[in-house]
Amino acid sequence: MSVPAFLLRHRVTVEPYLGDSAYGPRYGAPVSGVPALVGETVRMVRAPDGREVTSTAQVITAPGLTCPPGSRLTLPGGRMTTAISVAHHTAPGLPVPACTEVSCE
Repeated sequence: MSVPAFLLRHRVTVEPYLGDSAYGPRYGAPVSGVPALVGETVRMVRAPDGREVTSTAQVITAPGLTCPPGSRLTLPGGRMTTAISVAHHTAPGLPVPACTEVSCE
């Protein structure tokens, strides 16, 4: 079971992080209009390298979103931010919706 579409009231744009090049970070083609639920709350999260980082926005989407840490996201208000960590929530056999949660700077 996936998170119900009617709960995903916002739309975000995701530019997946592809890695670093000699000229800086590389991003994939922007995917616009991704249905999401955006909460702009300050929380502490752990980055992939182990640092504790302050997250100022959390984005919940349907499962299967391609958004590795380092990806750029444009939130509904137009603010551009960077993905710090990505969590894929699943609970097979339980009546809990599966989703992808992205914590952003």
